[in-house]
Amino acid sequence: MTNMTMPLTDTFAKSTRREMIGRATRVAATLALGPALAPLLAGPGGRGFKIGAPEWSLRKADPSCFEVAREIGLDGVQVNLGSVEDQMHLRQPAVQRAYLTAASQNGLEIASLALAELNTIPLKSDPRAAIWLLDSLAVARALGVKVILVAQFFRGELKGDKEGTDRTVEVLKELAPRAEKAGAILGLENYLSAEENLDILQRVGSPALEVYYDVGNSTDKGYDIYQEIRLLKGRVCEFHAKDGNFMLGQGRIDFRKVRQAMDDISYRGWIQIEAAAPHALVEDYRADLKFLKGIFPA
Repeated sequence: MTNMTMPLTDTFAKSTRREMIGRATRVAATLALGPALAPLLAGPGGRGFKIGAPEWSLRKADPSCFEVAREIGLDGVQVNLGSVEDQMHLRQPAVQRAYLTAASQNGLEIASLALAELNTIPLKSDPRAAIWLLDSLAVARALGVKVILVAQFFRGELKGDKEGTDRTVEVLKELAPRAEKAGAILGLENYLSAEENLDILQRVGSPALEVYYDVGNSTDKGYDIYQEIRLLKGRVCEFHAKDGNFMLGQGRIDFRKVRQAMDDISYRGWIQIEAAAPHALVEDYRADLKFLKGIFPA
């Protein structure tokens, strides 16, 4: 890992920049050759809600996550680009085809793409993270998804880290224009307040950068999530639904008030269950799904 106190110009050495430019060229070529995905990349307007779960919440890191999702009754799965151990495997066309086939065979959708490994290989300090995020644009295109979750927890934590936040802004200024050309949305998920996230969005200044809002994480930090959602009108790309160690609807969060806030910002789209399963995964997630469908109908 690079020295977290180094300035961006030192962190992103010339060789890394050349690699990024080379990858950007290859990504652009891939995007130009990709299938027409306009219906899949449409915004939330005119749609109902869809409810899925991240593959890590389904306790799978391979295409079998769709079998678990089908057993629960979900609409789709949020897939993960991969890990250092599997060399971020969704960058491989064969792995992409395996995920697409599994989704189709189980009658489900791929909802969005996540870079969970950025929690340990931070965008704010490690050049590998920027390269993976750049690569993810072509992966999202191949999978037919628009939203790319940019995780910023653990080693990637931005709360209270001004230098890390400043470096993140500089990296995103380089990557966001490429996301715009790809028709992708980079969704920041972190422990920052709505105001702090809006400051990052304003500094980067790209419509391709939005907030991936997790009602559980923000509740943990003591934020007024119902007001935060309203503050982020037009800048929320997707939601995670969890509530600490509680089953949904049995804890701190009033999901009916969450729905009211979503209505106020005209949000329709994916809600991903990332909740605790204190008893058994499938049974608990079925209960969570039943609860959410009563508030967020398709």
